[in-house]
Amino acid sequence: MVQKSTPVAVCGTLTPDQVRILREHGTERPGSSPLNHEKRPGLYRCAGCGNPLFTANTKYESGSGWPSFFDALPSAIEERKDVSHGMTRIEVLCANCQGHLGHVFPDGPPPTGLRYCMNGLVLDFQPEDSANSGTI
Repeated sequence: MVQKSTPVAVCGTLTPDQVRILREHGTERPGSSPLNHEKRPGLYRCAGCGNPLFTANTKYESGSGWPSFFDALPSAIEERKDVSHGMTRIEVLCANCQGHLGHVFPDGPPPTGLRYCMNGLVLDFQPEDSANSGTI
């Protein structure tokens, strides 16, 4: 199903689902992101503004149902306390456009011990061999 794009002030043109996640702090269904199975080298950017967020060499299979990373690029994200849904979590935001990306948990692999559990719909994957070559 093709989704109609919706303009969003800071982040350009987004689908309604991307607006729901980035601006309304929504989430996608676990296991629904094609990025869960992405294994190629490359760069993950914010789908809203293009800010580089994660490299493929920090991605791992967490079993959570969402694309997961053990580290973010320097200065790429911001974190803030999220007390919604009757629990306390750490929300992950794009440092550039403040879009909601997901949450970070302290149950990831070494070397950081972190699990950045991200919504794949708001990540734009650029394979290393693409025309942009994944440069930051």
